[in-house]
Amino acid sequence: MSDFFKQQKQKEYNEYVKQVTPTHSLAANMAKAFLTGGVICVVGQGILNACKGLGMDQEAAGSWTSMLLVLLSVLLTGWNLYQKLAKFGGAGTLVPITGFANSVAAPAIEYKKEGQVFGIGCKIFTIAGPVILYGIFSSWVLGVIYWVLQTCIPK
Repeated sequence: MSDFFKQQKQKEYNEYVKQVTPTHSLAANMAKAFLTGGVICVVGQGILNACKGLGMDQEAAGSWTSMLLVLLSVLLTGWNLYQKLAKFGGAGTLVPITGFANSVAAPAIEYKKEGQVFGIGCKIFTIAGPVILYGIFSSWVLGVIYWVLQTCIPK
C-alpha cells in the first residue's frame, strides 16, 4: 500500500514541476537576442556616424562612441531599464562594452545604501576587478612570450 502512495505522490510532484517550470523557445530567444544586440550596435553605429559628421577623425569618433555607450549603459542601469532590456534580450545585451558597463555599475548601485566607500567604492570592483586583473596579467604573459620569441628566434 505504501508503494502506491509513493507513486501517487511522485506523479503529483512531477505534474507540479511541469506546471511551474518555465518553457523557453530557443528560436524566440535567439531572435530576441539578435534583435537586442543589433539595436545596441545600430545605436553605436549611429553615434559613430554622428561624431564623424561633426568632423572627428575615426579614432576620436570611436573613442566618443565607446564613452557614450558606456554612459548610456550606466544610465539605463541606474534607471533600472537595462535589467528589463536584459530580461527581454538575454544574451543580446552582452554586447561587450554595454554589458561590461552594466555589470560594473549594477553592484555599485545595489550597494549604495551601505555608503560611498564600503558600498559603492568596494562593490564597483566586484566584476571589474577580476577582469582588469586577468586582462593585465594575460597581456603581461603574452608580452613575455612575444619577447622570448623575438629574442630567441634568429632573424
